[in-house]
Amino acid sequence: MWNPLSWVMEAAAIMAIALAHGDDKPTDYHDFVGIILLLIINSTISFIEENNAGNAAAALMARLAPKAKILRDGKWNEEDAAELVPGDIISIKLGDIIPADARLLEGDPLKIDQSALTGESLPVTRGPGGVIYSGSTCKQGELEAIVIATGVHTFFGKAAHLVESTTHVGHFQKVLTSIGNFCICSIAAGMLIEIIAIYGFQQRSYRTGIDNLLVLLIGGIPIAMPTVLSVTMAIGSHRLSQQGAITKRMTAIEEMAGMDVLCSDKTGTLTLNKLTVDKSMIEVFAKGVQQDDVVLMAARASRLENQDAIDAAIVAMLADPKEARAGVTEVHFLPFNPTDKRTALTYLDSSGKMHRVSKGAPEQILNLAYNKAEIANRVHGIIDKFAERGLRSLGIARQEVPDNHKESSGGPWEFVGLLPLFDPPRHDSAETIRRALDLGVGVKMITGDQLAIAKETGRRLGMGTNMYPSSSLLGESKGTGFESLPVDELIENADGFAGVFPEHKYEIVKKLQAKKHIVGMTGDGVNDAPALKIADIGIAVADSTDAARGASDIVLTEPGLSVIISAVLTSRAIFQRMKNYTIYAVSITIRIVMGFMLLTCFWEFDFPPFMVLIIAILNDGTIMTISKDRVKPSPVPDSWRLGEIFATGIVLGGYLAIMTVIFFWAVYETNFFSVHRNHRQLHHSQLKLASAVYLQVSTISQALIFVTRSRSWSFVERPGMLLVIAFIIAQLIATVISALANWGFAGIHSIGWKWTAVIWVYNIVTYMLLDPIKFGVRYCLSGRAWGLVYNQRTALTTQKDFGREAREAAWATEQRTLHGLQSAESKPIHDKSTFREISIVAEEAKRRAELARLRELHTLKGKVESVVKLKGLDVEVNPHYTV
Repeated sequence: MWNPLSWVMEAAAIMAIALAHGDDKPTDYHDFVGIILLLIINSTISFIEENNAGNAAAALMARLAPKAKILRDGKWNEEDAAELVPGDIISIKLGDIIPADARLLEGDPLKIDQSALTGESLPVTRGPGGVIYSGSTCKQGELEAIVIATGVHTFFGKAAHLVESTTHVGHFQKVLTSIGNFCICSIAAGMLIEIIAIYGFQQRSYRTGIDNLLVLLIGGIPIAMPTVLSVTMAIGSHRLSQQGAITKRMTAIEEMAGMDVLCSDKTGTLTLNKLTVDKSMIEVFAKGVQQDDVVLMAARASRLENQDAIDAAIVAMLADPKEARAGVTEVHFLPFNPTDKRTALTYLDSSGKMHRVSKGAPEQILNLAYNKAEIANRVHGIIDKFAERGLRSLGIARQEVPDNHKESSGGPWEFVGLLPLFDPPRHDSAETIRRALDLGVGVKMITGDQLAIAKETGRRLGMGTNMYPSSSLLGESKGTGFESLPVDELIENADGFAGVFPEHKYEIVKKLQAKKHIVGMTGDGVNDAPALKIADIGIAVADSTDAARGASDIVLTEPGLSVIISAVLTSRAIFQRMKNYTIYAVSITIRIVMGFMLLTCFWEFDFPPFMVLIIAILNDGTIMTISKDRVKPSPVPDSWRLGEIFATGIVLGGYLAIMTVIFFWAVYETNFFSVHRNHRQLHHSQLKLASAVYLQVSTISQALIFVTRSRSWSFVERPGMLLVIAFIIAQLIATVISALANWGFAGIHSIGWKWTAVIWVYNIVTYMLLDPIKFGVRYCLSGRAWGLVYNQRTALTTQKDFGREAREAAWATEQRTLHGLQSAESKPIHDKSTFREISIVAEEAKRRAELARLRELHTLKGKVESVVKLKGLDVEVNPHYTV
């Protein structure tokens, strides 16, 4: 185990074998063996659990292994890139990560991003005969290449061993280090006080002082913390992968738990990305051209193989896909790229004349047209009409190439027509967005489609219509009433943006991060890679490109937004387990250090180090099960709040230490138990007194986990069965040891069942005050603890949506008056607001949200409206309906 906590424990082992001698006592071999055993147990559990979880995740990660389009036996097949051999012919297209070193064949040049290999910041151009390297990314173009080197023989493979790897210290590691340092400093402070007391004031022997210092070292170090937290994340990562979210970076789990803004792509995430075209709605602009001709031209400008959703929808409109190339000879195909946003085919007809046809974004196609000024108003009017019905537009243009050269710019482009594309929303998108809002995660739509389409989609999904064009990110065209709103505030309050380019996505994420938001970003294309990389949680959706997967932290294997929300809930549960344990670890460090230090300094009581080892081993065996504990995810985005962790740990640990001191005082200094319970005194026997203190410390320390694992009363939130079983076994062992064991080497003597029963009753009374103390700490930290106790399920309540009212109230206030979500006379919410005030505003927000949901989110009505608008039917949908 390679971390500061294990180093301190290893130092304790050396201290036990090298320094613990003298006073006519034998060398402390049993303590040394016990410490080594504790280290081995932690290391073994960590290795087994992480290995099991890692193997399961690796099996799923294999599904994400890079693929390559390979020409073998005259057929194109998609195979694992690992199967490539020199001489294979591969196809390279936009978004692909180059699977091997290869030489380009005949065709148009590619734009290759090889910054990961050479450090070049801009993509380089590689034409036929040029060499492309494994690990670089295709940014533009499509071409075939022949493999010249694979594996360790590639440029990247040869250079890899020359590159010195750097260790990136993530936020999780920093938190772990901070908590570990706090525990180590607490132990160091306690040891310093003991050294001064034992050797300075008490003038006690050398060996006695070493034994007491070992007690603080062994009992105070949370040696299991790295193991528990890493195993919790490994098991959690496996569970996420089973839900369809594979984590490439383990610490992305804690960041997803704290995510409060999700920037979601529309196509394929909020919608099905299964496009349909209504031929009757196609608008024709060219004379002598019919709607069927427009479809045929669009199909010619489409790929017949390796199609995207638009290509597939258009080619599917033909009676036979082969019609797209019937009677023509393909000369050159220009693939889609994010900059030009169009495809084009140059071909020869049956008479040998060369033509060119192009399809793509209407604005790009319109810019090609020779008569743009004459038709622009009509084109924009039709686009707007389509957009109002939630339909995307696809422009088609054609031109002749008189000189029959594919490199020729050709004659004037003629705008042929517009096709309407309908991409229906997913059936679960509206409900998923509602769940996200309930969880405190704001969803913003980021789409390249038109503003009207974005607003219509947002209306159908219930995510709001507060959408803006990408030009508003530059301080332009914000719309009436919003000219004075700063860009960063505009981004924060907007429901989404339309007409977005890659650089806009990048800017949106940066602005939100500057406002202290934890931002998640979804994407699937090479143009999404920069935003995925800079986002706190980059999420590559199902069927995304290699470039998007490479830049992301989490890769989805299932389509839709619901997978992300399920992953958020799971991540919060994982994070809650880790936070529960860290509070417990800090509490135990304080209770051991403070408790035994006081006993040593005031009563010169020497607790045997070996018994602290028994406590640590039993505690570790119990606490390891917390990685599979049943927990309630936080209802709001959660994060590491070290102040809360340390404050709670210090107070709870201090309370338990004081109760141990009181127990010791009652047994050692008074005859309370002998008079009232007719028990024999223990103060005359150091060994029996040590056994009694052992049982009191061991049982209440393990019971503390039930308090730290819950936000409400510990007896209300049911723990996992594995944790309960481990706790019962540990308690039985501790009780039997105290009641019956006579271990001279360990320094304890049996105390019998009567004293055992007394200690159990004392600890039960001690335990009953832990929950109120926990609420008191929360009250001091937040000022709303009593509201948490009585109103948010910390009392015995059946309320389902924990804290939902407060979140809705805060959300309504943040929205200000942008959409009339808060009346002008509403009082603002601030930190000093009473819970009653918050509840009143929350109820108002809840009623408004319910009315909005009934108006806009009813599934049946949404479907009817979609069909009506798509078909252009003259049907009035009754707005009055019930659920």
